[in-house]
Amino acid sequence: MRHRKDYRKLNRATDQRLALLRGLVASLFRHDKIVTTVQKAKEARRLADKLIHLACRQHGQLAARRQVLRYVSDQDLVQHLFTEIAPRFAGRPGGYTRVLRAGQRRGDGAEMAVLELAAD
Repeated sequence: MRHRKDYRKLNRATDQRLALLRGLVASLFRHDKIVTTVQKAKEARRLADKLIHLACRQHGQLAARRQVLRYVSDQDLVQHLFTEIAPRFAGRPGGYTRVLRAGQRRGDGAEMAVLELAAD
């Protein structure tokens, strides 16, 4: 039974799914916008919002940086998150990212979406 299982498995093993989500979130932080499938975008949004929230509320404390480093292994990207991305959302209570539908992919017809950092 799948009662209260509120995440998507994305047809992958746990280690592959976590690697995929970490890569999507790292790309989002690096480029501010990514294009992926709707299901992957919705799952990556959950993780990205948690990390941005942590960076906004902890104001660059060492413990917060280490928690973010568990998911984003690039030290420069974590620095970018704490110094440039988090101050943009400092006064915002949540909703740091948005998912916009972008039609179907030409090859297989998968529903695509744009995951982007919300503009302030």
